[in-house]
Amino acid sequence: MISVQLHVYVPTEIIIGAIDELKELGFITKSLENYYKGGILNYMSGIDVSCNQLTREIPREMGQLSELHSMNLSYNQFAGPIPPTFKNLSQIESLDLSHNNLNGTISPELIELNYLEVFSVAHNNLSGRIPDMKNQFSTFNESSYEGNQLLCGPPLSRSCISTAPISKAPNEEDENEDKENIVSFYGSFAGSYLVFLVGTIGVIYFTSQRRAMCFLYVVDSWCAFPLYKLYRLFSCK
Repeated sequence: MISVQLHVYVPTEIIIGAIDELKELGFITKSLENYYKGGILNYMSGIDVSCNQLTREIPREMGQLSELHSMNLSYNQFAGPIPPTFKNLSQIESLDLSHNNLNGTISPELIELNYLEVFSVAHNNLSGRIPDMKNQFSTFNESSYEGNQLLCGPPLSRSCISTAPISKAPNEEDENEDKENIVSFYGSFAGSYLVFLVGTIGVIYFTSQRRAMCFLYVVDSWCAFPLYKLYRLFSCK
């Protein structure tokens, strides 16, 4: 384990990236100052830069230290998101990012870190849903996430409430659609029936009137014709 006590911003190229060109890097380990250089930094099994005043974002390149077993960046002033490259820390067993100013979400891909036994992002400004309690993440309790007011989901007591408009359940939508279809069907049926009924009554009414008129006309014709004949017969005499 290498314990580093620094009070300056650590450039990305010092952590990793231009290590081959780095002439010398000093670390204080147990109050003893030691200097390392070259590719040996790639074989560090642990790095501890806790309790300093390190600022800016955590270098993404730190996620390339795939042989690390322990990383402690706590009690600094790191800002920005947790680097997505941390998913590549395949051998990591302890990851402490607590007491910084980190924001953004906790990547759900971190649940694939199968050797992770100690994990803390407490007292930051993280937000969103905590990754599912699967694999090693099922062993972490509330203390790993406390101090982040915008985090939600188990193991915290705060449930995640979506800010998006609440959509109806598919079954409820189908049910409402069926009801609307039924109402439309019966409405159409009632309208059609009413038109048919009024039309039928009208036809019957006008047909009846016409029949009555025709009947009276025939009766008048049959009655008037004999009377007219008789009138002509008697008038000729």
